[in-house]
Amino acid sequence: MSLKENIKKDFVEAFRQKNTEKKSVLSMLNSEIKNVEISLKLREEGLSDEQVIEVIKRAVKQRKDAVAKYTEGNRPELAEKEQVEIDILKVYLPAELSFEKIKEVVQEVMVKNDIKDASQMGLAMGESMKALQGQADGNVVRKIVMELLQEK
Repeated sequence: MSLKENIKKDFVEAFRQKNTEKKSVLSMLNSEIKNVEISLKLREEGLSDEQVIEVIKRAVKQRKDAVAKYTEGNRPELAEKEQVEIDILKVYLPAELSFEKIKEVVQEVMVKNDIKDASQMGLAMGESMKALQGQADGNVVRKIVMELLQEK
């Protein structure tokens, strides 16, 4: 079963169980997936699992930004609501790697691409994110890259 089909199945299940939060989040996610399919003209064949994961990551990032804004604006009830939505969405993402494993991958990338100074930060980030294939948060990778570049 594809990731998209799994999301649809879980939506129907949430609907049956009257789980309004999960139903709402999955409904929004299904809409976003359809919008991307339409914009890419992939209506017949649909998005691949990798493309669906990218849609989910974007949705999680939007909610993380909202949590930060709500927390900054002293609106904990709204931040908590966004966090619940993040938790629902993260179920559909691949498991993130540990900090140590991410650091190993980033070090390998930097050695392989002969990255030695901060002027190559963009290359280091791009290649590291490609190598990690969505199994790490970009902010964590950036932090590790900056640490490693400062060591050199």
